[in-house]
Amino acid sequence: MAGIAGVDRIGKEDIVRRMLEQISYRGKDGEKIIETNGATLGAVWSDAQAKKTSETLRQQAAWDGSFPPIPDSHCFERTWDPVAYAASTPSGFFLARDPLGVRPLYYGKGGEGEVYFASEVKALLQATEDIREFPPGAYYTADEGIQYYRTIECQPESNQNQEELTAGLRLRLDQAVARRIDGNEVGSWLSGGLDSSVIAVLANQYVTKVYSFAAGTDGAPDLIYARQVAEYLGTEHREVVVTTEDLLKALPDVIYHLESFDAYLVRSSLTNYFVGKAAADYVEAVFSGEGGDELFAGYQYLKAIEEDLLPDELIDIIGRLHNTALQRVDRSANAHGLAVHVPFLDIDVLDYALQIPVGLKLHHDGKLVEKWIVRQALAGDLPEAVVWRTKSKFWQGAGVGELLAEHAETTITDAAFQKEMTLANGWQLSTKEELMYYRIFKEYFGEMTNLSWMGRTKGAARQKKLIVHQGKGE
Repeated sequence: MAGIAGVDRIGKEDIVRRMLEQISYRGKDGEKIIETNGATLGAVWSDAQAKKTSETLRQQAAWDGSFPPIPDSHCFERTWDPVAYAASTPSGFFLARDPLGVRPLYYGKGGEGEVYFASEVKALLQATEDIREFPPGAYYTADEGIQYYRTIECQPESNQNQEELTAGLRLRLDQAVARRIDGNEVGSWLSGGLDSSVIAVLANQYVTKVYSFAAGTDGAPDLIYARQVAEYLGTEHREVVVTTEDLLKALPDVIYHLESFDAYLVRSSLTNYFVGKAAADYVEAVFSGEGGDELFAGYQYLKAIEEDLLPDELIDIIGRLHNTALQRVDRSANAHGLAVHVPFLDIDVLDYALQIPVGLKLHHDGKLVEKWIVRQALAGDLPEAVVWRTKSKFWQGAGVGELLAEHAETTITDAAFQKEMTLANGWQLSTKEELMYYRIFKEYFGEMTNLSWMGRTKGAARQKKLIVHQGKGE
């Protein structure tokens, strides 16, 4: 992957260097700091990303993702690879982020009004405490401020029939995977669920070897299903079996890289972190199935929503990806200098998916079946048990379940929780598990009064309280 940092001023090489040092793990193969047209721009990158990025861009801008060398608010729409991008041009400083926020980007102002930016909060904190997340689908210039070039909105339904839509989805997913392959070997995170299995089977047809990686506790469903898919495809498969002790030992590193204490996000990041570490020993980049649930109604709670309200709900959860699930994917890979591809969130796939009627995503066939059209598009390419596997939360499938919540319940007293549950910014922690994560977060980042840049899992507070009540037999 890559990491960027900089400021719209010259003469700031020392501070930009300190910022890059905080995220040096994001790029192990190259580094630069340039001063041009009134700005100091820095970047680190891996060879895997540099291969698909123009030499002009590498020389003249700070970039995270493949991108054309022209800083123009109209050139973002058809870029296949997501990007966070900064450039200093004759017309002024320019900053932009891809429509879904696959690439992370934060910004803030210094004491003299200068604008700093960085891929991660820890880097930005070297220059300012004014931390803000740069909006997905937006660009910035000094004259215009922040402007949106693309927002994710509901689209009119396609007039194609079911067979045409299914074939069209298969084609676009196939193309999204193919355009991200560079070489004869690829890596793939493989949970054994539908989405990661779909990406693995599509990648498998273009290369001579797929390295697949799965993590979970002993006997976890993800390990069992992933093994089944790996054997079916003939991948070179690697498993990481973890214990509660392994999870607890990794927590500080995971939270440091994740820059969050959201309980569900931390839980799901743990096994992602382990497979990221394992994959980095074999490949420079991996595929992930992230985004399939949001585009194609993969979550169980969506079945209870009226069909005419579903499109708006899907737009809402797609719009939340940038600082929740996509943050997990980005940090779990970049912590180990690993590039990660998310073909489900390719612009062509996204635009096509937004036109597919929700009745083909949650399909009525005696019962509601989530991601029905995705299952249909790949029927025959995967084992039936995988094609029709019921969705489970990432951390549940990996066997993490309530292991960490139970540990927190036994190590944090009720009195301590009551004393510490209200944060400096007014947020209230929902569970002892979340307090356990927040204590680690605070050790690294301090007691921040501004957390507006941090994403939170939708409905997490309500769901966590329900878990606690169920645990008490209520």
